[in-house]
Amino acid sequence: MLEALICPKTQTVLRYDAERQELVSKAANLAYPIRGGIPVMLEDEARVLDD
Repeated sequence: MLEALICPKTQTVLRYDAERQELVSKAANLAYPIRGGIPVMLEDEARVLDD
């Protein structure tokens, strides 16, 4: 199912980070959290990546 999700901001593919339980969008520089097994695909809830 995770393969079907795309970044709501950039419409690009997301990478799953199992350690942090996040879906990462390099294009948007955001990481969307997964809480209780449910991806939270809201920009307001996303963490800005610190590259």
